Amino acid sequence: MTARPPFPPFDEQTARQKIQAAEDAWNTRDPERVSLAYTEDSVWRNRDRFVTGRDQIVAFLRDKWSRELDYALRKELWSFTGDRIAVRYQYECHDASGQWWRSYGNELWEFTDEGLMRRREASINDLRIDESERRIFGPRPEAEHGVPFPLQ
Repeated sequence: MTARPPFPPFDEQTARQKIQAAEDAWNTRDPERVSLAYTEDSVWRNRDRFVTGRDQIVAFLRDKWSRELDYALRKELWSFTGDRIAVRYQYECHDASGQWWRSYGNELWEFTDEGLMRRREASINDLRIDESERRIFGPRPEAEHGVPFPLQ
């Protein structure tokens, strides 16, 4: 097991670092890379799906990014305490037909002492948008790290 700093207990700075690292990893759309931030037996609830362990995480993400094309994500700190972080986020993608979507979500994260996520619970809502309404175009530029994004 490889440790993943920063480690709990989190303060505001380390919580923000953890969130940016997650955003950066997810924006690679590389399931194997993303899965390394989670424990071998990590438990997820993602919408109505339940996933346990890295192998299932990789399979879930492969499926997700095969359907959610040109996926681009922004995460933002909501709250933190001890070994837990709450995040709100938005991502945009399009499906195979070319329809664009903006998805709004909240995640609850719980970490081990080694900084690996052992639990992830995600609630997500999807909004059909026109391509002209897009506002997330690829990974966040470094100059915009930590900058809040509009809710609507």
